[in-house]
Amino acid sequence: MPAEQILSNARLVLADTLIHGSLLIRDGQIADIREGASSLPQAQDLGGDLLLPGLVELHTDNLEKHMSPRPGVDWPSASAVLTHDAQIVAAGITTVFDALSIGDINPKGKRMQQLGVMLAAIAEAEAAGQTRAEHRLHLRCEVSHPQCLELFRELVEQPLVQLVSVMDHAPGQRQFARMEKYREYYMGKYHLSPAEMDHFVSEQLANSARHSDQQRAAIVDICRSRELALASHDDATLEHVTESADYGMAIAEFPTTFEAAEASHARGLKVLMGAPNIVRGGSHSGNIAAADLAQRGVLDILSSDYYPASLLQAALGLAEQDNGYDLPRAIATISLAPARAAGLDDRGEIAVGLRADLVQAQVHKGQPVIGQVWRQGRRVF
Repeated sequence: MPAEQILSNARLVLADTLIHGSLLIRDGQIADIREGASSLPQAQDLGGDLLLPGLVELHTDNLEKHMSPRPGVDWPSASAVLTHDAQIVAAGITTVFDALSIGDINPKGKRMQQLGVMLAAIAEAEAAGQTRAEHRLHLRCEVSHPQCLELFRELVEQPLVQLVSVMDHAPGQRQFARMEKYREYYMGKYHLSPAEMDHFVSEQLANSARHSDQQRAAIVDICRSRELALASHDDATLEHVTESADYGMAIAEFPTTFEAAEASHARGLKVLMGAPNIVRGGSHSGNIAAADLAQRGVLDILSSDYYPASLLQAALGLAEQDNGYDLPRAIATISLAPARAAGLDDRGEIAVGLRADLVQAQVHKGQPVIGQVWRQGRRVF
């Protein structure tokens, strides 16, 4: 990697404006930003393309697809991590929080078996310098699971852990306040018979009543002592939001009602919604649409969730809608806002002194086409 690089003739998306200009990278950081094209012969001409800050992804379970590409198939974990990493960086994501679930409500699932394997594989690849994006860990704590707290105490010792969310997927609340939607979703996803579904519902309700409140409080206390960023999950009521705010949570992941989203935003929690929700035009669970939250000005962060390429496409789509989100504000939902919410102040925007995490992209008929990606000035795509 050269000590200095000049990227010229680009439309730079800054935190609050868009300029046509050039950018100097020195020793992995942004050293200078100027309007207009550079006349220096060593400058790389970006042909008028967009130059964006590297995207920051806080919540993706994309790795799971590569660990189990087909039912009953376990893929070698080292290969799965590198394939996942390649897909992440090809989507323009330079910092990714891989979301690993502690507790699996799927009666036929393998998340618990894969948890330690995935964590170890990510840590090993990152330590060996094999990944192109920078990987952090997001521990998703299913607080209704009997072993959640015990496993969390063990896994939180991993240095890559920087974000923790607490969730309870018991029926009749939060993501699935409507029982018919809950039954439809899980019977379809896990191929359960009506009798199996009845047992499943009873078991989840009992576990939630027995474990959720106690384990949620204990996990929050541990995170506070370690100064880890905290996120709520699927808040639906003012009571949920009050609890999350009182716990000092920084992020409200996927609130399921307008009431909860607006209250979270008002209490200072950054409201995170799924980018696929924007691309597809709504929630697959029948809850509020992210675009409607943007209309109300309370959408702060987008996450690709299960589809990495949706992140930039959703932000560009957001900027095209009549909602008060111009291009810089829309791009901030996938860069600056998630970086700051997770406690990262060295990236997330194009500004002098920050990391040269950058994405060159053009847009063809609404579809982003990524040309190059740099992480700390080194080209990784």
